[in-house]
Amino acid sequence: MTAPGAPPPAAEYAVVIPTLGRPSLGACLHALAEATGPGPARIVLVDDRPGTDRIALTAVVPPSLRSRTVVVPGRARGPAAARNLGWRAAGDVPWIVFLDDDVVPGPTWGDDLTLDLAAATARTAGITARIEVPLPAGRRPTDWERNTAGLADARWITADMAYRRDALAAVGGFDERFRRAFREDADLALRTLDAGWTLTTGRRTTTHPVRQAGRWISVRLQAGNADDVLMTRLHGRHWWRRAEAHRGRLPLHLAVTGAGASALGCALLGRHGAAAVCAAAWLAGTAEFALARILPGPGTRDEVLTMTVTSALVPPAATWHWLRGRVVHRKALPYTPSGSGEPTLGSRPAARERLRS
Repeated sequence: MTAPGAPPPAAEYAVVIPTLGRPSLGACLHALAEATGPGPARIVLVDDRPGTDRIALTAVVPPSLRSRTVVVPGRARGPAAARNLGWRAAGDVPWIVFLDDDVVPGPTWGDDLTLDLAAATARTAGITARIEVPLPAGRRPTDWERNTAGLADARWITADMAYRRDALAAVGGFDERFRRAFREDADLALRTLDAGWTLTTGRRTTTHPVRQAGRWISVRLQAGNADDVLMTRLHGRHWWRRAEAHRGRLPLHLAVTGAGASALGCALLGRHGAAAVCAAAWLAGTAEFALARILPGPGTRDEVLTMTVTSALVPPAATWHWLRGRVVHRKALPYTPSGSGEPTLGSRPAARERLRS
C-alpha cells in the first residue's frame, strides 16, 4: 500500500487476517499493497491451518508489506480464536481492522479507511466496510451465489470490520465458543453495543468474490444452527432482530423433519394411514423448499438436481445441528454487560514469526 505520509496517531491501525492458506490470501494482500492511502502499522497473519508441516506464508506477501507483517501460529480453533490471537499480537495501535483472507480491498481502501477512522467519535467501537459481492452476468445466480450475496447485507460482518482496540479489550474480544465463521461477528457486535459503544458503517468498499463450493455446501452450512442456539442462550430469543440477522427456515425444517420421522415411525407400527398423511406432509414441505431454491436460480440440470437432493437433506441436517447445539450449549449463561456470562479469554501473548524480506 502506498503511503505518501505517515497517518496521524488517531488513525493508526493494524490489519489482522486469519487464514487457512487459501490462494485468495495473495489477492487480498496484493490489493492491500496497491490501495492508495496510509498503510497499516502492522499486518498480522494468523496461520490457522491444522498440522505442523505447513508451507510458510511468506511467498504470498508483497515485498512492500513484508517489513510490517508478522505471522502468528493459530490453534485451528476457528476464526474467533484466530482473531483474538491476531489483535492481541498487533501491538499498541488504536484500531484493529479485521479482514477475511478471501476479500479484495478496493483501490482507494486506505484513503477511505482513514476518513472512516477520522469520523469516529469517542464512543465509536467499530466501523464496517461496504461489502460488494459480484454475481455472474447473463444468468440468474445459483443458490450458493445468492447465499454469498447475502454477505452484502450482513450488518456487522467481520469480512472487513475496524474495531477500536479499547473496545475489544473492554468486552473481551471474540467469544471462542463460536468455532465457525458464523455468528461470531454478530455476538461481538451485540456485546459491544450492550457495553455502551456504538457501531457504524464506513465509506470504504471491499469485494467478497464467490468462492468455489461443492454440491453439498448447503448441507454443511446447517452446522450454523448450533451457533444460533448459543446466540439465543447468550442474547435471548429475539437476538436476530437486534443484530438485523436473517432468521432462516429452522421452524420449517423442524416441522418437515418431524413429519418425515413420524411417517417412518407410523409405518413401523403398522399405522399406514397416519404414515401416508405424514409422508404427504414431508413431501409437500420438501417440494416447497426445493422450488423456493430452484425458481430464482439458473435452472440448469445440475443446479436443479443439486437443489432437489439437498432440499431433502437440509431439514434433517438443520434439526440435528440444532439438537446438538442445545446439548453442547446447555450450560451457557446469558450475557450481561458486567461480564458474568463471558468465557474466560487468556491474555498470554502469542508467539510471532516476523517475515523476512
